[in-house]
Amino acid sequence: MAPGVAGMADGSGTDRMTRGGRSPDALPPILCYHKVDTRLELGVTRLGPRAFRSQMEALARAGTRTLGGAELEALLTGPAAGEGGRRPEGPSLRPPPPCVVLTFDDGYASLASHAFPVLADLGLRALVFVVTDFVGRDNDWDVHYGWLRFRHLSWDELARWRERGIEVHSHGAAHARLTWLEDAAAADELGRSREAIAGRLGEAPAALAYPFGAVDARVARLARAAGYRLGFAGPGGRAGGAGAADPMALPRRPVYAWDASATPLVLREDPLGAVARAAARLANRLSVTTSLVHRLGWGGGERPAGRREAKPGSQEVR
Repeated sequence: MAPGVAGMADGSGTDRMTRGGRSPDALPPILCYHKVDTRLELGVTRLGPRAFRSQMEALARAGTRTLGGAELEALLTGPAAGEGGRRPEGPSLRPPPPCVVLTFDDGYASLASHAFPVLADLGLRALVFVVTDFVGRDNDWDVHYGWLRFRHLSWDELARWRERGIEVHSHGAAHARLTWLEDAAAADELGRSREAIAGRLGEAPAALAYPFGAVDARVARLARAAGYRLGFAGPGGRAGGAGAADPMALPRRPVYAWDASATPLVLREDPLGAVARAAARLANRLSVTTSLVHRLGWGGGERPAGRREAKPGSQEVR
């Protein structure tokens, strides 16, 4: 692992606590991958299998521990508050460093060939977020840059990999930008997806990755009401009360096509890492074009009804 990697080398961030939760700076890095595929495309979310394996092998060589959803939730919330309303601090709240959270958005079928076997070989865990209306189908919710279609994992494939340690969570029902939906439509997206996963895999997901990473206070509230306890956002995230990390708007570090070095650049805490994270934020913000293309009827996929424009100054975080 390269020196200067965020929170990875010495775990010093795990000692910083705020009352009622973790400081955002104390969280383990949360990496976000999308496609791991041999096919080239015009979009930026694909990473080649060789680069992905190199990154995972570097994590394993560094002794990196990958956290699951339950461990991350425990790290964020800690045990129930004791006497005087203070949360007990101690070793149980501190995961052994170094640690990272691996997440995969969209649930593409190529993960079963090029990503999940690598994780299994190296003993690394991950969370995959699936678009439940498109499980086992092509990604017609997306704009087909370069006229390529990418299939999503089937329910049977998800069930098999779940048995091997890959957690399955929600990425919405139809990958709609939730901040553009009215309350009823957003609640339907959130609830329908959670129910589908529970019905097909036997357990309701605790976590949600917001489509396009877009979340504001209203959407976070709707997600919590739907039963989710963790919400994964884009590179922005949001602080909760008293500066604590908000479990319903956790910031992630997307690994895009240009970030193919053995140590993802977004993990570095140096000028190069700052540039990489800025580029990731820009790319994430430009994803709004996908939503706009579908809004204009050019995307080819079915989109849910009930959209609403984000209100000016709505504090949407991507």
